[in-house]
Amino acid sequence: MNSFLDYTILEWGNYKLTTGTTASIILLIMAVRLALFFLKRFLFAIFKRKGVDEGRKEAIYLLIKYITWTVVAVASLEMVGIHVTILIAGSAALLVGLGLGLQQIFQDLVSGVFILIEGTIKVNDVIELDGMVGKILSVNLRTSKILTRDGIMIIVPNHKFIIEKITNWSHNSESTRFKVEVGVAYGSDVDKVKNILLSCAKQHEQIINDTQQVDHAPFVRFTDFGDSALNFDLYFWTTNIFHVEFIKSDLRFAIDRHFREQGITIPFPQRDLHIKTKLPL
Repeated sequence: MNSFLDYTILEWGNYKLTTGTTASIILLIMAVRLALFFLKRFLFAIFKRKGVDEGRKEAIYLLIKYITWTVVAVASLEMVGIHVTILIAGSAALLVGLGLGLQQIFQDLVSGVFILIEGTIKVNDVIELDGMVGKILSVNLRTSKILTRDGIMIIVPNHKFIIEKITNWSHNSESTRFKVEVGVAYGSDVDKVKNILLSCAKQHEQIINDTQQVDHAPFVRFTDFGDSALNFDLYFWTTNIFHVEFIKSDLRFAIDRHFREQGITIPFPQRDLHIKTKLPL
């Protein structure tokens, strides 16, 4: 009498799926899920002690996860009795057709592997792509999720990170330099303008000042004698890269208020208009 584990669920040709094989596959999947769970905690504990950044930790774990599940998938097919080499050889023509149709998907998959290995794009990086600024929330094998400043979730195919020019504001360091442009009327005290701009920057809590990092202290550059104004740029560093537009807005509010208090005028463009009239004969 056959045991319960020998009961045949499905049979086709020389292949037979029994309850024992099904149970083995289910146990294998459960064991792998449990092993990956503890492996993630173990790896992240080691990475934390070594000071590995969050993005690189996620990248390494994802690579291990994808490789592990690929091995599990192959092992499951072998347990059922389906040999992968025979399956590939017998489906060569089909695979060629699928390859042509799924060329873009394979391009994204390969790009995802390169991204995870190189670590040029990591979780929590702030990037600029096609004029859009966003934060990387996740890097998967085929696509990546980006959160824009408008709170919109964008799903980006990974090949765009490989073939297009990407500005990664977080790649070199945690802090990045930005600037606010302002013009004042001719005749203004330029030294007073400089002091006001520096004061506004140093009073903002999210801007790095000279007491924190001397080489990242705010500074002012007198850029040009414009048509209607004396032009200045206020440069500053901040670690709050994703919300830097709010910092710029705060600075503009503060600059306008201090200029009004000190009697410094922000001029509007002026043009001289000459009208020529035809004299009567």
